[in-house]
Amino acid sequence: MTFQVWGWRREDASQVLAWVPDAEGRRRGVLTRRSLATKDPTAVERANLLNMAKLSIKGLIESALSFGRTLDSDYPPLQQFFVVMEHCLKHGLKVRKSFLSYNKTIWGPLELVEKLYPEAEEIGASVRDLPGLKTPLGRARAWLRLALMQKKMADYLRCLIIQRDLLSEFYEYHALMMEEEGAVIVGLLVGLNVIDANLCVKGEDLDSQVGVIDFSMYLKNEEDIGNKERNVQIAAILDQKNYVEELNRQLNSTVSSLHSRVDSLEKSNTKLIEELAIAKNNIIKLQEENHQLRSENKLILMKTQQHLEVTKVDVETELQTYKHSRQGLDEMYNEARRQLRDESQLRQDVENELAVQVSMKHEIELAMKLLEKDIHEKQDTLIGLRQQLEEVKAINIEMYQKLQGSEDDLKEKNEIIARLEEKTNKITAAMRQLEQRLQQAEKAQMEAEDEDEKYLQECLSKSDSLQKQISQKEKQLVQLETDLKIEKEWRQTLQEDLQKEKDALSHLRNETQQIISLKKEFLNLQDENQQLKKIYHEQEQALQELGNKLSESKLKIEDIKEANKALQGLVWLKDKEATHCKLCEKEFSLSKRKHHCRNCGEIFCNACSDNELPLPSSPKPVRVCDSCHALLIQRCSSNLP
Repeated sequence: MTFQVWGWRREDASQVLAWVPDAEGRRRGVLTRRSLATKDPTAVERANLLNMAKLSIKGLIESALSFGRTLDSDYPPLQQFFVVMEHCLKHGLKVRKSFLSYNKTIWGPLELVEKLYPEAEEIGASVRDLPGLKTPLGRARAWLRLALMQKKMADYLRCLIIQRDLLSEFYEYHALMMEEEGAVIVGLLVGLNVIDANLCVKGEDLDSQVGVIDFSMYLKNEEDIGNKERNVQIAAILDQKNYVEELNRQLNSTVSSLHSRVDSLEKSNTKLIEELAIAKNNIIKLQEENHQLRSENKLILMKTQQHLEVTKVDVETELQTYKHSRQGLDEMYNEARRQLRDESQLRQDVENELAVQVSMKHEIELAMKLLEKDIHEKQDTLIGLRQQLEEVKAINIEMYQKLQGSEDDLKEKNEIIARLEEKTNKITAAMRQLEQRLQQAEKAQMEAEDEDEKYLQECLSKSDSLQKQISQKEKQLVQLETDLKIEKEWRQTLQEDLQKEKDALSHLRNETQQIISLKKEFLNLQDENQQLKKIYHEQEQALQELGNKLSESKLKIEDIKEANKALQGLVWLKDKEATHCKLCEKEFSLSKRKHHCRNCGEIFCNACSDNELPLPSSPKPVRVCDSCHALLIQRCSSNLP
């Protein structure tokens, strides 16, 4: 008996399908009459839709498990399930006004699932790409079929029910999806994850299908329900269903924890990558600064070398000029010696001539003795000056040789400069003494001239020869005066040369101070360079440690992914499908019974599965095969510190 139901309400009758317990305690689906005037009609509609959803889901699971293979789109219980789900989703829909007509479809709320559950974007994109679908209702029917094939219909609708604020745009407040009945139906849909369906959506005409519920599938006889073998099968199937649900929950929990770990590892990886980029930038900056410092050091060294070369050239030129001046002075000294020798010879001649006139020449002899003493003193001073000049020459030669040496001889040069200053002071003192003696000699000469004039006046009458001799002596005195003037000029030139040497020495001292400051700067730059090298090596070590940590985190992620793949690939094998043990491949018989491994779900003999271990699904020890036993023990040992 079939009839079309729309909203589970009829205008000419009040018949409602309900579950009624019989005498044996079993439930049967019968039609009962109720008075709908006493209850809210929308609540009755929700209860009827909930009962039909329970019937269709239970019947689909039982028939699919007894069918024993994947379901096609032509399977009648599957078609009735989609019709019931369509009626449940249509209950309480708001009518939306469009430009041409009124629109009332379930495609609008199903599109919200893409925003709430990102994994549902693939279903929405594939539904929109189907060429044969033209209406929103056809797209909604295709979406339900694809969600069933993915075994995620319960997850998608659960996300939709939680968001009541968004659903209120599409449903009335009394709709089934807005009340508790919708949550119950979503909970029942979890059992459909046991079913494998292979539905071809492209070839079907989903736009023009009529949603009619066939109640004859749910009206059953007592003989069919009382079959014990079927009850045993159903109980076994329900046990397997519970086991699969527990496995799904465990897998979901492990997957969520793995996702959280992967997210944390990715965040740490991004942080490490940012730190690596910052460290690389710092290293590049330090390298650039190091190159700049090296270039500056090279420039400073070039400048110092140029300054040293210039100073060496200046010193060489000054030494050459000093040598030329010393040669001129030596020539002057030689001429003075010759003149002194001539004077000594002339004096001896004068003494021999004046010895005849003893009485008149005593005073002249005394004056001549004084003059001779002065001359001898001058000769001694000249000899001392010559020795000092020779010492100065030797010192200048040593200075020239030391300037050609290294920078370490600067100290010795300073000492030599001090000696030169002392000697120059001595020379100046000797020159002052010479000046005093020359003044005394001039006074003596003046007195001698006066005496000579007196003597000449007295001796004019006596001899003309003496006048000639006196004139010659006057000429000699004039020559001596010119010699003294020449000596004064020479002393002035010596003083000028000494001042020049002092200026050159002060310039050299300034340059030595500059060189010492440059050396200090160079040592500071070397220390900074060494510090930068240390920082560079430390950052390289930190980068190596970060790389090691990254490799370890990547290995951990790969291990977690492999464990997740292994967990997702587990399937509870049916008793009918296994005829031999998976490990030893021995055939099962009455004596060699079948045993399930609670970890992988495969079937083994007693000898190959005689192990017990606690699993995440059950804290108590359960049966585990030999391979799973070894794998679990290895994981536990690797997780231990």
